Order: sequence, then structure tokens, then C-alpha cells
Amino acid sequence: MKSAEVAEEARVTVESDRDIVAARMRGRVMATELGFSSAVATLVATAISELARNILLYARRGEIVLASVERGDRRGLKVVARDDGPGIADVAQAMQDGFSTAGRLGLGLPGVRRLMDEFEVRSSPDVGTTVTVKKWNS
Repeated sequence: MKSAEVAEEARVTVESDRDIVAARMRGRVMATELGFSSAVATLVATAISELARNILLYARRGEIVLASVERGDRRGLKVVARDDGPGIADVAQAMQDGFSTAGRLGLGLPGVRRLMDEFEVRSSPDVGTTVTVKKWNS
């Protein structure tokens, strides 16, 4: 199987609520350009919003990288949310529905995982967190 190749990329620095909106909007535009339906583009935008909100809440600053990808004849959108914050102490616990250290009722990482087709999280204490997700256009 051919590995994913980057065709187009956009970066959004996240350090304010305004940046969350910018990342969400850019992701929706890219998803639409890739041929995703309006409904699926909205799901992608929701996942991006949640990832960007987590950066702001837990690390205060980071970035969202959006890239169109191809695998064989499939096209998709790859989203990388990266920060150099405190990291996630217990990734397994963070992946449980309803878990929140911020006392909020957002989707959380489990919700992002459900919205997207591929999901990976890497986190180290005092080094930061990188969440990589992909959505494929059927």
C-alpha cells in the first residue's frame, strides 16, 4: 500500500480563540476543496475546533497543521495538533468518554477519534502532545 503523500499544507498558530476559529474555517475549506460533503466538512471542522481548544486550554500555544493527503486513489485531510505544553499524564484515561481535567463538556479526544477515520496521540510529560487524525473521502 502506498503511504500518504502531502499535496497541500496550511498551518495555523493557536494562541487565542480567534485562532481556533481560523483553524476550523481553514479545515472546512480544505475539506470542501477535497470533495467532502458539507456534513462531513462540518465534522472535520468540529474535530479541528476541539483539538485547537485543547491546545489553548492545556498548553496555551501550539499549532494546527492541515494537509491534503493521498493514499492510492483516495484523497483525504490530515490534521496535526501539536504543542509543547505539559503533556497528558495518562493518555488511556484521557481517551475515556466523559473524562476532563478542565471540567468542560466538550467532545474531548474520544469524540475527535469518533469523528475521524484515523487517530493517533503521542504525549510526554513536560515535552508536549501531538495528535494526528485523518479523514478520508469515500
